[in-house]
Amino acid sequence: MMGTQRVSLRIRGKVQGVFFRESARFEACRLGLTGWVRNREDGSVEAVAEGAPAALEDFIRWCHRGPQAARVTDVERSDGGPTGEFSTFSVERSS
Repeated sequence: MMGTQRVSLRIRGKVQGVFFRESARFEACRLGLTGWVRNREDGSVEAVAEGAPAALEDFIRWCHRGPQAARVTDVERSDGGPTGEFSTFSVERSS
């Protein structure tokens, strides 16, 4: 847990129906992050990720772009302490 951070993201724009969640899961796993990503009823995507600070920054940069078909207009971020509750990075049910 030492050196691990947690970030919560709300990604807005054309981010549903463009393979965003699965692409985000792939990117997070590639970066060694744990957490989850899900669609929200308001059309945004929400993600919580834990891992090394540099990997989190790479993931956040990726979220500003998303997969090719996405058009990200805003990424809202809040930082917090890691909980260590995740063992993988998963796509969760929409909320």
